[in-house]
Amino acid sequence: MPSSSFAPFRHRNFRILWSASAFSNIGTWMQAVAVGAYVTQETGQASWTALVAVAAFLPIGVLTPVGGALADRLDRRRAMAVGVSLEAVLAVILTALSATGRASPAAVTAVVFANGCIAAIVLPFYQAMIPDLVPKNDLLSAIALGSAQYNLGRVVGPALAAVLVAATSYTWAFAVNAASFAAVIVALLVIHLPDTRHVGDDAGIFSRIRAGARAAWAEPGCRVPMLLLAVVAFLLAPFIALIPAKAHELVGGGAKATASATGALTTAQGLGAIVGALLIAPLAGRFGRRRLIVGYIAASALAISVYAVMPNVPLAFAALVVVGGTYIGILSGMSTVVQLRAPTEFRGRILSLYFMTLGSIYPIGTMLQGAVADRVGLATTTIAGAAVMLLVLATVAVARPAALAPLDDGADVDIDSEVDVANAAPEIRTV
Repeated sequence: MPSSSFAPFRHRNFRILWSASAFSNIGTWMQAVAVGAYVTQETGQASWTALVAVAAFLPIGVLTPVGGALADRLDRRRAMAVGVSLEAVLAVILTALSATGRASPAAVTAVVFANGCIAAIVLPFYQAMIPDLVPKNDLLSAIALGSAQYNLGRVVGPALAAVLVAATSYTWAFAVNAASFAAVIVALLVIHLPDTRHVGDDAGIFSRIRAGARAAWAEPGCRVPMLLLAVVAFLLAPFIALIPAKAHELVGGGAKATASATGALTTAQGLGAIVGALLIAPLAGRFGRRRLIVGYIAASALAISVYAVMPNVPLAFAALVVVGGTYIGILSGMSTVVQLRAPTEFRGRILSLYFMTLGSIYPIGTMLQGAVADRVGLATTTIAGAAVMLLVLATVAVARPAALAPLDDGADVDIDSEVDVANAAPEIRTV
C-alpha cells in the first residue's frame, strides 16, 4: 500500500479526531448489531429487522439537508460536540430500557429513530470538516481513511457485541456504546479548526437548502454520483439491513446464536470494507475513477448474489468479505467525486444532499425488500435486486456511455453548469 494512503495521519487534528471516532464507532456498531439481533429475536420477522434499520437511516433522508445548511453557517466543531452529547444521552436511555426490561421492539425502534435524527444533522458537519483537517493534496486519502475507520468499528464492534451478549446481555452492549461517545467529545474539545461561521449570512434554512440543491444539480461531478447512488441504494444496499434476517435464517433462531451470527456477518462486511477503502485511492490513480466505480458496482451485484445463496455462516462470512470490499469501493469512490467537485461555498449542503440520497432511498428499498422477503424468500429477493442493478448498469453503458463521464478525474464541466453554480443562490453571495 503506498505511503500516501496514510499521509493524513501526519496532521494532528485529523489524527486525534480519526482515533476518537474509531473508538466511538466500535460502540456504535456494538449497539447496531445488538439492536438488530434483539428485534429479530423478539419478532422473528424480516420486516421488523428492516423497520429498525429504516428508523436509523430514514432521518438522513429528511434532516441531513438541514444539517448541511447549518454546517455552512455554524462553527462545526462546537455544533458537532453538542450533537454527539445528545447521542450519548439516547444511548444511556436505551441502556436503561434494556436493564429494566422495558425494551420492547417499538421502544427500541423509537430510540433508534431519535438517534438517527441527531446523527443526520451531525453527519454534514463531520464530512464538511474533513477538508479543514488536512491539506487538499491529502483529501482523497483522508476520505478513504474515514471509510476505513468507520468499517474498523464494523469489524471490532460486532465481534465484541457477540461476545458480550453471549456472556452477559444486550444491556452491556448498549452501555459500552454510551460510554464510547466520550472519546469524540474530548477530541472535539482539544482540536483546533478555523472558524467556519459565515458572518452576514441571513438567509433562511430552506433558502440555503434550495441553493445547495441548485448548485449540486448544476455540477455534473455532484449530480451523476447522486443519481447513481440512488439506484445502488435502492437495489443493492438493503442487504446491509437484512444481515440479521440472514443470520437468523442460517442458525435457525435463538438469541445468542442469532447475535453471534449477526456479529460474524457484520464483521465480515467490515473486514472487506477496510481493505476496499484503503485500495480506492491507489486503484483510482491507476485505472481511473469511472472504470473503478463501475467495476465495483458490477462486482458488488455479483458478490451479493453469491452471498444470498450461501447455506451456512462460514460461507456467508467469506462472501460478505468480498461484498464489503466492493460495496465500500462504490461509496468511497462516489463520495470522493462529490467532495472534490463540490463548490467550496456549498460544500456542507451538497454533501448533505448526497447523504440524503442514500438516507431516503435506502430505507425505501430496505422496507420493500424486507416485505417481499417475508413472502418469496430472502435469497430470491436479494438476487432479484442485484440482477436489476446489473441490467441498469449494462443499459447505461450501451445506450449512454458518456453519462458516467463526470466520474472521471478529469471530467469536463460545461460552461453553462459553471455559470449555474455561480448563480445558484444570488441571495446568499456572502457565503
